[in-house]
Amino acid sequence: MKIKLHNIDGAVVKKIDVRDDVFGVPMRAPLVHQVVVAQLANARQGTSKVKNRSQVSGGGRKPRPQKHSGLSRQGSIRSPLWVGGGNAFGPTPRSYRHRTPKRMRRLAIRMALSDKIRDSKLIVIDNLGVEDSKTKTVVNILKALNVKGSVLLSADGTSDLVVKAARNIPALDTLPASLLNTVDIINHDTLIMTLEALQKVQELWAGRRSRLVEKVSG
Repeated sequence: MKIKLHNIDGAVVKKIDVRDDVFGVPMRAPLVHQVVVAQLANARQGTSKVKNRSQVSGGGRKPRPQKHSGLSRQGSIRSPLWVGGGNAFGPTPRSYRHRTPKRMRRLAIRMALSDKIRDSKLIVIDNLGVEDSKTKTVVNILKALNVKGSVLLSADGTSDLVVKAARNIPALDTLPASLLNTVDIINHDTLIMTLEALQKVQELWAGRRSRLVEKVSG
């Protein structure tokens, strides 16, 4: 498969070859949905906790006689009906973790990347060329590429100047290629990658057989 390679001025420099097993994978919505749900669930902490009546200290003695006091019948001051008593049906620590097979997670990322190419929402540039941390530099690049909506920028091999220049732009997020994931790819309208990041993605997410062949031949 061939895709266009742009420069920072928005012009097409040439066409480059990309791997079909990374950027030409057909979409399977149920699989991607399962991976997204698992990733969002694994981000939840689930650490809220309150004490029930058995965990609150005190309350071992009956607070008043059962009869002839003119008041309600109570067995413990740690009942949820009393101030300072235990909490009824309160939250307790729990794990929201979903276990997703590694092969499924890798396949979901390749499907998300392939979907961006099919929708013409993946832009590859030869080099960012950011030599300072000015936000205006990145803004001009985005204008030249004519991107709209939210943008995910993946630029490996660059300095911290790219992150500093891009962090003040509301609809722009930055991620290295090694940290790209299904949720972030889907949640952004456009994915912009440098050529170096593209090569890193192909090394990371290519099929296992392809990677083994390359390793043996290398």
